[in-house]
Amino acid sequence: MFWEITLLLLIVIAGTSGELCISRAMKTVGEVKDFRPAAVFRVMVRAIQVGWIWLGLLLSIIAFLSLLGALSIANVSFVVPVTAISYAAGTLGGKLFLGERVSLQRWIGVALVCIGVTLVFIGRS
Repeated sequence: MFWEITLLLLIVIAGTSGELCISRAMKTVGEVKDFRPAAVFRVMVRAIQVGWIWLGLLLSIIAFLSLLGALSIANVSFVVPVTAISYAAGTLGGKLFLGERVSLQRWIGVALVCIGVTLVFIGRS
């Protein structure tokens, strides 16, 4: 039980933090408008020069390894729905860390996800 919760927290915290870091890096790099190979390569070169990318990749790797660990000790029908709480964490992180505007409708959707995660968590077997 302790390891399940620890791994689930790592999945959510590291995964969401990684996504936020990568998003911040890509906002620094700029919007990708040209998808020809040479243009994509130039964007990739610019992206790897931004520190947020590397932190985001490291956190994403931690989240992925935690997911592997969680799936080795718990049912996928429990792990995947519970990690959906990362949608709430991502929305909150987007607002606080990236300064995004979040509409009331989106907050209601996040609340519904949280209710679903709670039901899955308390109904685990």
